[in-house]
Amino acid sequence: MTKGEKLEVPAIAIRQSAKHELYAFAVDGKRLHDFAQVSRLARDESEKIAGYQRPEVVAHIAEIRNYLESEGPMLPNAIVVAFNSRVQFRPLKGTRPDKGPTHGHLVIPTDSDTDGAKAGWIVDGQQRAAAIRDARLDAFQVFVTGFITDSVVEQREQFILVNSTKPLPKGLIYELLPATDVQLANHLQRRRFPAYLLDRLNYDSRSPLHLAIQTPTNPFLDLKVRSRRGFQTMLQPKPQERGTPADPKVGEAKLQGFIKDNSILRMLENSLHDGALYRCRLQADDEADTERMLELLFNFWEAVAEVFKGAWGQPPTRSRLTHGVGIVSLGYLMDAIADRFRSKGIPTVDEFAADLSPLSAHCSWTDGYWNFGQGNQRKWNEVQNTTKDIQLVANHLLIQYKRLIWSK
Repeated sequence: MTKGEKLEVPAIAIRQSAKHELYAFAVDGKRLHDFAQVSRLARDESEKIAGYQRPEVVAHIAEIRNYLESEGPMLPNAIVVAFNSRVQFRPLKGTRPDKGPTHGHLVIPTDSDTDGAKAGWIVDGQQRAAAIRDARLDAFQVFVTGFITDSVVEQREQFILVNSTKPLPKGLIYELLPATDVQLANHLQRRRFPAYLLDRLNYDSRSPLHLAIQTPTNPFLDLKVRSRRGFQTMLQPKPQERGTPADPKVGEAKLQGFIKDNSILRMLENSLHDGALYRCRLQADDEADTERMLELLFNFWEAVAEVFKGAWGQPPTRSRLTHGVGIVSLGYLMDAIADRFRSKGIPTVDEFAADLSPLSAHCSWTDGYWNFGQGNQRKWNEVQNTTKDIQLVANHLLIQYKRLIWSK
């Protein structure tokens, strides 16, 4: 595009609040990407969340494209675009905004700014926009609803509000929650703080779960290191000294994103409801309790990785420790150990490890059989991520803990 080139379209402006004005207009869908782009969900160099859109779904785009190339296609839903402040609305002379919708023209720059960004970001409708772009059509008019904001946070919030009732991957929504402040539906509101704790567990370099939690920006990855004999894989990294970041050597591999985000969220939500994290919340102010919670979580999961090192760092298919049944049931054990140390404060890594060690003989994370008593035996990989099996394993661990540790 030529520097300074602009697209001017007839539009209607409506004021919905003191803060927000919306603009409705029609435009040739082939020109959408002249002034709007997609903000892809990713992590920046400091591992902070950036963007909000999932990758293009090729199959979905192909379906829409085939429909558009058929006889008599129609796309009645508007595409939602967030514009930056370079976009201006010019009302027609004689119009009165206080009397309702205002007719005028929206002036949209079609060149990029100094950072290479276009004037608009597609908040909803990226698959439709891509299908129109690729379709064998000379032109295709679409409705667009736009709003003006320079805040990426507000764009994310609108993306969540627009898509939270659609079948988007839940992990995508949960990963975006910590970066928003808008009032959301109750089920999302309840998950905002657990999602924030998950984000800290996954991206704080001090965390024993650093990059271990699978999210849209941190997918499962078996990191292979080239050796003299080609690529070799070791699912279990060599044990690291406590607090030392993993550093795979030649011929080794380190798993990334091997624990499902939903397993961690369930563990956090349980503890926040009536466990150790709930007590942390009661004992400190809002700013301090987060660090107190993270200290507890870091200490416990570092102890877990140390005591059960043979089962740690493996995918759920090879270890029930990193499976939902292991993560959630161990969360209940974390609450019990923290409760035993309640009068002393947050247990240290060594204190957690000392209480966990006697239980290792009663766990079958990677082989053998679970002995739940009264003749109830289950092969190591037969316990599943169900409420019934999680309760079964959690009760087993708690009974053994009280028998071996608490009673003494």
